[in-house]
Amino acid sequence: MTRHALILAMVVAVVSQRVSAFTSRHVRPAISSSLFSSISTTTTATTSPFPIVAEPSIVLSRVFATDKRPVILFDGVCNMCNGAVNLALDYDPDAKLRFSALQSNVGRALLQTNGRDADDISSIVLVTSDGAFIKSDAILRITEELTPSWLPLPLAKPAARAGRALVPKFLRDLIYDGVADNRYSILGMRDECRFGDENEFTARFVDDSIAAA
Repeated sequence: MTRHALILAMVVAVVSQRVSAFTSRHVRPAISSSLFSSISTTTTATTSPFPIVAEPSIVLSRVFATDKRPVILFDGVCNMCNGAVNLALDYDPDAKLRFSALQSNVGRALLQTNGRDADDISSIVLVTSDGAFIKSDAILRITEELTPSWLPLPLAKPAARAGRALVPKFLRDLIYDGVADNRYSILGMRDECRFGDENEFTARFVDDSIAAA
């Protein structure tokens, strides 16, 4: 393993530790049950109350019609992923990013418009109006947008950019897959899928009703 890959592996380990610690000590107010939906423990998601439109491209156009901010598609039943979403919400004071569960109708449509299977929840996806990034590319590009207090602010963006430039993608994705493939065993999973949040973070989640036919 190259020195740069080793550094990236250490960063991933630190992030996982931070998410775990953050999740255990940072308890948000209870979220209304209407923002969650029961889900089986299979790889596919439950159907939301809104039937998905026949053409996913319509959903894509609606998502970015009046709001050009990128959308992070996350695994809504993964505790580690939900902890990372909470971190991102807190470390993104300028609200540069939006969120949607991979299992939501919006998430499924955005996956399809970017050449992925609607049921594919194997990777985090960062969707923009121009395309999408997955796995380590998504993580590093998200890092460029965030300002976590536990990293030296002047170095966060350059470090993420250097990671993309200096560490071969196959090595970065190998490290990512090692974490992603074991995410349920690391922090477990919930019985319900997270489709939103409340209070000041409500607008940060894409309203799944825009996927209605």
